[in-house]
Amino acid sequence: MNNCESEEIPTPYNRFKKWCAEKNVQVYSENVLLAYFSENAKNYKSSTLWAQYSMVKSCLIIYDNIDISKFPKLIAFLKRTGDGYQAKKSKILTKSEIDRFLSSADDKEFLMIKVGLILGIAGACRTDELVNLTVDDIEDVGSSLIVKIPNTKTKIPRIFVVTDVGNMLELFQKYLSLRPPHVKHKRLFLYYKAGKCSSQPVGKNTMGKIPSVVASYLKLPDVACYTGHCLRRSSATLQADAGVDITTIKRHAGWKSTTVAEGYVENSIENKTKIANQVLVEDKVINDSVNIDTPKLKGLLRENEKRKDNFQKKHLK
Repeated sequence: MNNCESEEIPTPYNRFKKWCAEKNVQVYSENVLLAYFSENAKNYKSSTLWAQYSMVKSCLIIYDNIDISKFPKLIAFLKRTGDGYQAKKSKILTKSEIDRFLSSADDKEFLMIKVGLILGIAGACRTDELVNLTVDDIEDVGSSLIVKIPNTKTKIPRIFVVTDVGNMLELFQKYLSLRPPHVKHKRLFLYYKAGKCSSQPVGKNTMGKIPSVVASYLKLPDVACYTGHCLRRSSATLQADAGVDITTIKRHAGWKSTTVAEGYVENSIENKTKIANQVLVEDKVINDSVNIDTPKLKGLLRENEKRKDNFQKKHLK
């Protein structure tokens, strides 16, 4: 049974068909779609409307041979619903907050969380990428870890490196050494409690809570806003703050779209402060250079005028 036709599943397509039946609509014209989405716009935010549009579009093509992507008025309307709308984004962890957690949290309770935080930030990892990471995907070369992400959302494998900063490698090696010898699977992350690992792999929900666990330990406000996207957003923001260009950030995290990549970069106060300092410093340098060079320039001009007068007196008599 197809999801789009199942009466048991309240898909956007089924809701649209039900709405048409109630309105005695027989033809799915552009005006009909406009009326339907105009009603929905009263109750749903822009991102939800676009999701509904995508599912209705797919089902209309398959079951009714109608392509609503060719309805320009409908597309224009959906775009207008997004004017001024700002999607809620996960909060980010700053470098100082990350360092504070890694250095102060007790390994006996938080070792798995620390390793997940390190790999997630270093590789701008999605939650499912961390969940599916295996011991074979990580190579310990002594001074660093080479981590491979073979299966990604964009189908493009990624590689990133974790260097020996602080005690990051030590934390990873400590966690790996606690792996029970009888574990039959190769998933890296295992449930960890009271200084011991079990054979059960960590699931997506537990992995997605790593940022909120860190935020709770650090007593940060709005703990619930530190979602699974936090690690990826924090990684991109830290790179931007360090002066990394957007092309490198895209390549590192595996984003194809510049717009999407920029959406993950937080307009952090730290970054704005750096920019402000650069502007002020550059302005001071320019002013200083003018103050220093202006007297010299005036002296050169006076000297040039004297030479000009002497030349005229000597040769134009």
